[in-house]
This record gives sequence, C-alpha cells and structure tokens, in this order.
Amino acid sequence: MSFNITPAKRLQTLPEQFFAALVAKANARAATGRDVINLGQGNPDLPTPDSIVSRLKDAASNPKYHKYPPFRGFLFLKEAVALRYKEDYGVELDPEKEIAVLFGGKSGLIEISQCLLNPGDVCLVPDPGYPDYWSGVALAGAEMAFMPLKESNGFLPDYEAISENELDRAKLMFLNYPNNPTSAVANASFYSQTVDFAKKNGIVVASDFAYGAIGFDGNRPISFLETPGAKEVGIEFYTLSKTYNMAGWRVGFALGNPEIIEMINLIQDHMYCSLFGGIQEAAAEALTGSQQSVHDLVAIYESRRNALYGALAEIGWNAPKPAGSFFCWLPVPAGHTSMSFADLLLEQADVVVAPGSGFGTNGEGYVRLGLLTTEDRLREVAARIGRLGLF
Repeated sequence: MSFNITPAKRLQTLPEQFFAALVAKANARAATGRDVINLGQGNPDLPTPDSIVSRLKDAASNPKYHKYPPFRGFLFLKEAVALRYKEDYGVELDPEKEIAVLFGGKSGLIEISQCLLNPGDVCLVPDPGYPDYWSGVALAGAEMAFMPLKESNGFLPDYEAISENELDRAKLMFLNYPNNPTSAVANASFYSQTVDFAKKNGIVVASDFAYGAIGFDGNRPISFLETPGAKEVGIEFYTLSKTYNMAGWRVGFALGNPEIIEMINLIQDHMYCSLFGGIQEAAAEALTGSQQSVHDLVAIYESRRNALYGALAEIGWNAPKPAGSFFCWLPVPAGHTSMSFADLLLEQADVVVAPGSGFGTNGEGYVRLGLLTTEDRLREVAARIGRLGLF
C-alpha cells in the first residue's frame, strides 16, 4: 500500500512564485551559451562596502557571538537603527519598544499578515505591487482587495475608489514608496492623507521602505514615519539589502507602533532565535559608520538611469525617468502584452525583463527593468532592443 503525504491546505493557497519562474527562463536561455543580460530581478550587483565586511570578519571570532543571540536581537543594533532614522528622517524611535529585528524585510512583510489578519479579513494591496504581500495574506487565510496604481495618479492609490464593503472588512494596508515596480515616490501630502484614512477606517498601515535610500535628482524619499500620527496607525519596514548592498546578509527591521512591534516580536519568538551576532555587529557598523558609500551608490544608480534612458530615447522607447528605487517602469509597444514582449526580448535580444502582469492586473502594459549592471551593458540592452525595430 502506498504512503500518501498530503500538504496542508495553506500551501495550496499560495500564489505562484513569480520570480522563480522568471529566473528559470533566464537560466535556461543562458545555459544555451547565449550572452543574456538579466535586468529582470532586484538583486544588487555591487559588493557590500569593505568596512562592513571587515567588521563581520572581526566579529566572527568573538566567542560571545558563538552562542545563541538574544531572541529579539542585540540592543546595540536597535540603537543603531534609531540613530539612522533620527539623522536621516528626524524620526524618534524607542530601540526597545519600537524596533524589531527581522531576517530581511521579506520575513516581516509575511509576518505582519499573520499578526493582524484572520480568515475573512481584508488586506488592501497595491496593484501593481510586490508579490510577497500576497503570500502573507494567503498564509493568514485572509482576502485581498487591490488598490490600482495608475500613471494618471502618480502611481498612488485613490482611497476614495475603495468600496464601503472592502473598507468595513479591511484591517491592514500595504504601501511601498519608492515603489517596486513603478519607481514612483510619495510626498508628504499623500502620507498625511494616508494617516487620516487609516484612522478613520481602523486600518493598520504597513509601509515597505526597502528603497528608501534611493532617490534621484537631489530628492530624498520621505519615510512614512515622518508623518504626524504615523506611529499611531502603522509601522515601516526597512532593510539593509539595497542601501548597503547587503541583500544576502538578510538584515531588516520593523519600526513604529509598539503594539504591532510586540506582535512581530512575539511571532518571531516562536519561529527563530535572532541573527548571528557577528552579522548584527556588521549591520550596526553599516548604520552608524560613514554614509558616503550610500551617497556614492545612489550616484551610480542615477548615472546608470541617465545612460539607459538616453539610449532608449535614441531607439524611440520613451517614458518618464524613475524618481526613486533602482527600477524602470516602461510601457510595452503596441500589439504586445507585457508577457509576450518580455518573451520576445529574451528570445530575440537575450534581454531579461520582468513582465508587469507578474505584479498584478494593473501591471499589464508595462515591463520592469533593473539598473543592476554597468552603463555599457545598459546601453547594449537598448541597442539590442533597437535592432528589433519595435519603436
């Protein structure tokens, strides 16, 4: 008699892992020996600054870190986060009550749904948006109501367009600026409106600030927590992945409302011990040391942006330049869907882009490119696409 293993129902509710399928396509093409330029992912291409790596090397030999770390992380790391937020955004944070250490920002984005949502509850989700928001909601057994992000509204949600039924059942809302995938940024007026909306409707705000350090043309992105009343209604997720090229280090934070931070700490008490202490010490070095590497990194991305958009203009592919993040959100040519255009670029130009439909219904008609290779390679991307005569 055969032995059958039946997965839990929650696994059957998970959305398809969009990026896994994208990587598989790109790898299959590259395996044929083609010179594939992959602009489809959000994986920083530059190394972690030397000072951070050196601190990890030294800290790794400290016997103190060879034991289990404190469940909720070392206080010195939380103090470093508080210092950075104070210096960069003027936001005061209590290191012990208003900061939770995460295994990368992604884990927190999944956990907050487990903390706040029950089956039948609604989560307001941007469309297009980061697909991992969907995963957390699915694991909680809750439902999603999508907030369309339209170019005509600066890729900001229109709160007045949300139905009364959805508002009555909504308990949580995700926002993400600078935005993945659209690269839009939010202003102070929008965040003030958001706080008022959240208070009126009893909805917790989860601000995904993963690209918070990356703003162009001399403009610094605004933190949601800068807004008066923000800590009453929500939290912000921050990560070192993009700011310091530490994607593989898996260091993130939840910041803000102490009740929600305690919920996240509680669920993590049952799932993990905290990060290796040596990584926590290196992360504190990143946050408290010289920030010149961050300024240099933003300048590199801005220069890459300008190089790519100059080359795209030459082939007739025109779109507004991104104001933040390291992504470009570009319209597909007439006669194509986002998926058919992405497949065409892979098959005929050996260029990988992310089809907008993978980020939600309202992502259709666009593709996302990452500024995650050299200026010469970005110009080569434009040249290859130009040779297809699509624009």
